[in-house]
Amino acid sequence: MEKQQLNPMKEEILIVEDQFVEADYLRLMLTRAGYRVIDIARSVNQALLFIQQQRPDFVLLDIFLKGKQTGIDLAWQLQEQGIPFIYLSANSSEDVLNEAKATQPYGFLVKPFRERDLLVTLEIAKYHHQHSLEAKYRKEAQLKTTLNNIVIEPLESEHKFLKIITAIQPHIPFDFAALGFEHTLQPDVSSISFLRVGFNQYQPIGFTELSTITRKTGEELLHLQSNNVSATNVVFYNDEVFDNICGQTSLDKLLANSFHLRSYLCIPINTPGGRSFSFRLYSRRPDAYNAEHTALSEVVRLQLTTCFENILQGGRAHNAVHHAPPALSGHAAVGRPVAFEGIIGKSHLLLNALDMVGEVALMDTSVLILGESGTGKEKIADCIHASSNRKSGPFIKLNCATLPSSLIESELFGHEKGAFTGALEKRIGKFEKANKGTIFLDEIGEMPVELQVKLLRVLQEREIERVGGNDVIKIDVRVIAATNKNLEKEVAEGRFRLDLYYRLNVFPIHIPALRERKEDIPALAYHFMNRYNHKAGKRISGFSDDALKKMMMYDWPGNIRELENLVERQVLLEKGPIIEDVSLPIHRGIPEAPAIDEKRMKTIHENERDYIVAVLKKCNGRIWGSGGAAEILNLPPTTLTSKMKKLGIKKGYISSESEK
Repeated sequence: MEKQQLNPMKEEILIVEDQFVEADYLRLMLTRAGYRVIDIARSVNQALLFIQQQRPDFVLLDIFLKGKQTGIDLAWQLQEQGIPFIYLSANSSEDVLNEAKATQPYGFLVKPFRERDLLVTLEIAKYHHQHSLEAKYRKEAQLKTTLNNIVIEPLESEHKFLKIITAIQPHIPFDFAALGFEHTLQPDVSSISFLRVGFNQYQPIGFTELSTITRKTGEELLHLQSNNVSATNVVFYNDEVFDNICGQTSLDKLLANSFHLRSYLCIPINTPGGRSFSFRLYSRRPDAYNAEHTALSEVVRLQLTTCFENILQGGRAHNAVHHAPPALSGHAAVGRPVAFEGIIGKSHLLLNALDMVGEVALMDTSVLILGESGTGKEKIADCIHASSNRKSGPFIKLNCATLPSSLIESELFGHEKGAFTGALEKRIGKFEKANKGTIFLDEIGEMPVELQVKLLRVLQEREIERVGGNDVIKIDVRVIAATNKNLEKEVAEGRFRLDLYYRLNVFPIHIPALRERKEDIPALAYHFMNRYNHKAGKRISGFSDDALKKMMMYDWPGNIRELENLVERQVLLEKGPIIEDVSLPIHRGIPEAPAIDEKRMKTIHENERDYIVAVLKKCNGRIWGSGGAAEILNLPPTTLTSKMKKLGIKKGYISSESEK
C-alpha cells in the first residue's frame, strides 16, 4: 500500500494504432513510465467500443488507420466527448494537416520518435489540457464577476450598455452590437446599438442615428425587425448560413449591408415581464463564432439578464431618443493594459489581430505570427512582449533568414571555446540571453530542418546545450515566432517538421496584408508623412485627393514597408506644402490565374474549376437557395464552398465579375 502511494499510477491511455509492432512498442514505453494502457485499438470502431467500456484520460491516435474511417474521424468524436488526444503520424499532406489541425489535438508526434519525446509530449499535453480547463473556468468566473459589478454601478443606461459590451468583447469578439426588445425598435424604449470604431472604442447608434444611416423611417425599421429570425436559445450564424438568413428582407439584412457584417450570435434574454430582450453580436468576419462562444453565452446568461433588468428598471427616466455622442472608450469598463505603440489603423481585420494580442499577452504561451513581408509582424511581437509579465526582462530578436545555416545553432544556443574552427572564446547564445524574457524568431520557416529538431527539444524540455559543451542549461524563455511562408505547405513538402509546427502554432495570429485593410492607408500615410516631415525639417500638410486615390487603388505587394518607403521618398522630393502626386509602379492587381495552354489537355481539377466558375457567374455568385450554384451543380452548399476554397475560387471575385 505504501509503495502505491509513493508511485501512484499515472493517467490511463488508449492507443489507436493499426501497426502491431509500433503499438506494442508504445505500450512498452508507456508502461515503463508508469502509465496504464487500457488497450490497443486497430480501428475507429474498436476504439469507440473500448471508450464506451472505459473512458481513457488520453488517446494516442494514428491518423492513417485501416478501413474507411481515419484517425481524424475519431478525433472529432473525441473532441465532442472532451477526451484529449495526441496524433501519431509521419509527415502528411497539406490537406490532411489542415483537417487534423481543425480537430484541435493536444500534440503531434512524428514517427519515428524517441521515448523521451513521447513522455515530454504527454506531459505538455496534460499541462495544456489541465490549464485549458482552468482557463475556461477562470474566464467564465471573471466575466460573471465583471457583469455582477456592472449591475451595482450608478451609471446611466447607455454607459452600462457600453460596459457590458466592453466586458464581452475579449471573450466573444464583435464589430457591431445591438441591444433591445424584440419587435419594439422605438425611440421611447431602451434599445441601442454600438459600432466598433477602434480598439476598445465604440460609437453609440441610437434609433435616430440608425434611421439616418440606413435612410429608413421608424415604421420601416420596425417592419424590418419583425422579419428577423427569432431565437429562444443562444444561436450563431456564420458565412453562407448568415447570408441565407439575411436573404429575406429583414433588419439583419439591412445591418449586414450597412455595416458589412458577415456573421452573428444572438443571446435572447427573458425579462420578468415576459418580454424578450435581444442581445445580438455581429462580426465582419465570416467565421467569427463557434460552439465555445455559445457555451460561454449560456453560462453568463443569468448575469446578462440581471444587468439588463437593472438597466430597464432603473433607467426608464433616461429612455429618450439616443443622439450619438463622440465614440466612447471602454477602457474604464475593463482594464486591458495592452501596449500598441506604433500600430496605426482601425480596420476590423487589424482590430481582430489586436484582440488576439490582448488575449495572449499576459500568458506564457508560444505565439506564431503569420503574414506577408512588410505587414508589421515584428511590431506585433514588440506589443506582445511590452504587454506581458516579462516586459521588464530581455527581448532578444533573431532573423533566421539572415544567418548561414552553419552559424544559426551557435547564435541560438551559444558555443564553448574551441567548439569549432574560429571559436576563440565562449559565446552566450540568444536563448541564454533571453532567459526570464522573450525571444523573437523571425522568418522561422527558413530554419534548416536539422536545427528544427533541436529547437523542438528546447521548446519541450526548456533546456539547452552550448555547441561543444556537455552541461545542460535550464532556461525560462517565452518564444514568439514569425513567418511569411505557408507552413502547412512547407510541412507537406518536407521542409518543416510537423511536430515543431504544432508546438509553435499554439496561438497563431494572422496579420492582414495592406490590400486587405485599405481603409487604414490614409492614416498610415499621414503617420509616415509626419515622421519624415520631422526628420527632413519640412512642413508638408497633407496629400492631394488624387494622390490619396492612387494610393487607395494600388495593391501594395510590399505592404506597409512599401507604403512607408514611398511616403519618405515623396516627402523628400516634394517642394510645396501638399504632396500632389505619388510615384507608384505600374498597377499590380491581384494576380490572375495564368492562361492555360490550349495545346495540352486540361487536368480534371482545371476542368472542374472552369465549370464551377461558369456556373457561379451564371448565378451572379449566389451559392444558396433556389437557382443557386449548389442546386444547379446538385451539391450540398457546404460541399461546394469547400471545393471553391480547395480550387482557389473566390465568391466575391465571381460576383464582381458577373456584374460587369
